[in-house]
Amino acid sequence: MIGGLIALQIDKTIMDQLGRGRRTVLVTGTNGKSTTTRMTTAALSTLGEVATQADGANMDAGIVAALSAHRGVELAAIEVDELHLPHVTDALNPAAVVLLNLSRDQLDRVGEINMIERKLRAGLARHPDTVVIANCDDVLVTSIAYDHPNVVWVAAGSGWSMDATSCPRSGEPILWEGEHWRSTGADFERPEPDWWLDGDDLVGPDKQRFPLKLALPGRANRGNAAQAVAAAIALGADPAAAVTATGTVREIAGRYRTVQVGEHAARLLLAKNPAGWQEALSMIEPSSAGLVIAVNGQVPDGEDLSWLWDVRFEHFEGVQVVASGERATDLAVRLTYAGVEHTTVPNPLRAIASCPAGHVEVLANYTAFRDLNRDLEAKS
Repeated sequence: MIGGLIALQIDKTIMDQLGRGRRTVLVTGTNGKSTTTRMTTAALSTLGEVATQADGANMDAGIVAALSAHRGVELAAIEVDELHLPHVTDALNPAAVVLLNLSRDQLDRVGEINMIERKLRAGLARHPDTVVIANCDDVLVTSIAYDHPNVVWVAAGSGWSMDATSCPRSGEPILWEGEHWRSTGADFERPEPDWWLDGDDLVGPDKQRFPLKLALPGRANRGNAAQAVAAAIALGADPAAAVTATGTVREIAGRYRTVQVGEHAARLLLAKNPAGWQEALSMIEPSSAGLVIAVNGQVPDGEDLSWLWDVRFEHFEGVQVVASGERATDLAVRLTYAGVEHTTVPNPLRAIASCPAGHVEVLANYTAFRDLNRDLEAKS
């Protein structure tokens, strides 16, 4: 990001200048930004070269650095931190904005989630010509896009609803009826999707069906792919080619890759907030020889780990669980109350080594994941 930091000090309007003449897709949300941006880049690549971040640096300096490195490239797929979306949208005037999901994340930095919803709604209202690709299964995302004149609704799924039990517009309860939801106190309900998942297929307008074969695991990533495809099509990509391209994404900055650590084949997963943790835990192979959960509490992670009590850890039977990371003891207390048998090994590499030989799942939060990758590179 250093180039972007210096450029912004020299000229505060540099992002506006770098955005001119481009057709840009911005991708934001609490979870799935990096994955969806990579999938959107792959889908847009069927039209030509695409400017994007290689490392997920999603604030102003990282965005400026990415655009500076791709001068003259007409297409761009840019990941944006949700707090930065309004002013980045003003600067880049994107062709499309992808809204993935919105849930609690680092309250010490982000603040209350309903406040973020209102800010994003007001920011998008300034850009009526921008196509908004919105997840209609997420109540808060739907509220952001509900009044926008140019929306493509995608039923991308939502495994987490704890932050949207009440209507963001009226404060009254949200009533769920199967997949459908509605507010009991306002004219506000789940829109009919333009794109949705049906078994192994992605279904679009006029009930076009496309087999969706992904290299990445989990239902959440199928939803991410659906929104990436919808964004690429909004910019003119061929639907079948865009769907196929999303299946070429195999890892994102080390996430989902499997590395050999002695006698262990360790698959690395990242989670950063309660909704993300719940989704990542659903990807754990129950036949794994071990599960290492590594938690730090540094500033990028959020220093308050009370969110651990919002994550459901109670469903691990028959898997050897190891609590690890700088805050291993905090995690160990949570696992004890969840009734999960576990050991505590603060060093993640040693935690992996403590598991039986074979496939080991490693689930880590932000700095624990970063530090583990650094240690793995040092060993290789």
